Amino acid sequence: MFRTLGGGDLTSNRTKETHPHAMTQWCDEGGRLYAAALRAGRIAREDVAPAPCLMEFALLHPDPDDPSWLRPVPPAVALSRRLNPLEQEIADRRRLATGLAETFEPFMALGTQLAATSDAITVLEGGERINAALNMATFQCQTEMLTVQPTDRMSERSLLLGLERDRPLIERGVRIRTLYQHTARYNPEQLAYAAQLSNGKAEYRTIDELVERLIICDESVAFIPARDDQQVALELRHPGLVRYLIKLFEYLWDRSVPLSTGTPYETARDGITEIQYSIAKLLVEGHVDEAIARRLGMNVRTCRAHIAKLASALGSGSRAQLGYLIAQSGILKQDEEGATG
Repeated sequence: MFRTLGGGDLTSNRTKETHPHAMTQWCDEGGRLYAAALRAGRIAREDVAPAPCLMEFALLHPDPDDPSWLRPVPPAVALSRRLNPLEQEIADRRRLATGLAETFEPFMALGTQLAATSDAITVLEGGERINAALNMATFQCQTEMLTVQPTDRMSERSLLLGLERDRPLIERGVRIRTLYQHTARYNPEQLAYAAQLSNGKAEYRTIDELVERLIICDESVAFIPARDDQQVALELRHPGLVRYLIKLFEYLWDRSVPLSTGTPYETARDGITEIQYSIAKLLVEGHVDEAIARRLGMNVRTCRAHIAKLASALGSGSRAQLGYLIAQSGILKQDEEGATG
């Protein structure tokens, strides 16, 4: 959500600072007023002045019986109106993909012979080349795709690309298993994406900690990043490397939680939540706040807030003392015993 940056209290100033904005970045006022309209069935036109986005996004329409009132458009209807253009673009791109496949089909046999003699590790540099290799691998995928996706905010463009890639796989019977961090449960874009594709062939789970992205197609090709800026990736076709990465994925999958279940962070033991246990483990290992936040899929500010709560629970007055108190408390040992018990 966009938030005001200035110190003024006038509604007009807040409106200027928060508008316009994208539909995936609701302002606080817009969300509050839309919810109020849905609960009451209508809302006074003058009350929605602080949130012009509600009319811009066609989430409200005039009451036919009284023009001074507005009625809310049901969320399912509003969502459908937004998704229809995306669906059309996906269909257009699918037809383009089919045409390209037919163009290259006469050369595929030659390409297979070349691949058999090339190196098992290919360095892909640049987003365009990486995406081209991923698109080819997913187009050829026939049985199963495994993905590990550290959490980040999904834009409308990312949503479109994800649907464009995954929906054809599901339609031709490919099983998709995806791992996110637990923080994905608080990401509306990722929840909406999973809801669009969740069925018997697409499964989504979360786990407390993920390090890097991973994509594996048909137990034959895997993609991993080779640089932090995601501009260099490795395409792996060595059977031994791919088998190793599949075993790593299965290890994480067995310890993950289905996205449809309750939020793991809500459980507290001795006043310490599950996420705080995860942070405590990484703190003792010597990781800085930025690294902990990245591995747990949250921003640094949220990570530091959890660290402060952990320090308060253990009675720590400093960062150095916190590490000592974590070790002395035995909470990590208890956590390990619980996991193996």
